[in-house]
Amino acid sequence: MNCIIIDDEATARSFLNKLCTKVKDLNVKKEFDNAKDALKFLENNKIDLIFLDLHMPVLSGFDFIEVLEQQPKIILTTTDRNSALKAFEYKCIVDYLGKPFKMPRFLLALDKVNRAIKISKEHEESLKDRYEASDLYININKKLVKFSLGAIEIIKTHPKGIEICTSKQSFVVKSSLSKIIDKLPKSKFIKVHQSYIININKIIDIKNGHILINHDSIPVSRMNKAELMSKINLF
Repeated sequence: MNCIIIDDEATARSFLNKLCTKVKDLNVKKEFDNAKDALKFLENNKIDLIFLDLHMPVLSGFDFIEVLEQQPKIILTTTDRNSALKAFEYKCIVDYLGKPFKMPRFLLALDKVNRAIKISKEHEESLKDRYEASDLYININKKLVKFSLGAIEIIKTHPKGIEICTSKQSFVVKSSLSKIIDKLPKSKFIKVHQSYIININKIIDIKNGHILINHDSIPVSRMNKAELMSKINLF
């Protein structure tokens, strides 16, 4: 996770940077003593998190947020706890740290950020799937054949390309699994083996490294097992 620190106090920036270095996968890309320079930096750089001081000359923390075109997650840093209450008006603000900073509270704020980022990604993926096409047109014998994505059970390799299987029929197409997987919604389809893509909604059971779909037993590679388990609704 990439972050920047914006604070007009050098001591606060230095101490916050030291806390960041103690957290794995948290990278401080740059420090700023004013919000204007930070805005210029953000025009050409993508950041996941901003540690933002509230009280700064020229452009305050809240003024800075108002002019941000794209808003990453923000942790406010302030000595003024009363002003921090205004943070509830902004969706991008995840938490605030009171000065002086303490490691346990710092880690708690980061945990909130990680959860917020995860929820945002899941929401974006859900919206993407909602607006994706429900049908797939495939060129078979110079004719475009429409497949309902919900009807597809298995897509597997075939000597002449790939075989697309529904419960009632199957078609062989001159293509590859790597090409067709990009056309399928990731929340519903997953490549479980180098030779198989499956529709998650069609799984009957999972046992001994194999998935049962209809009457077909599909092997699951070790590489793909973790991704599969993360996508099914496991009780």
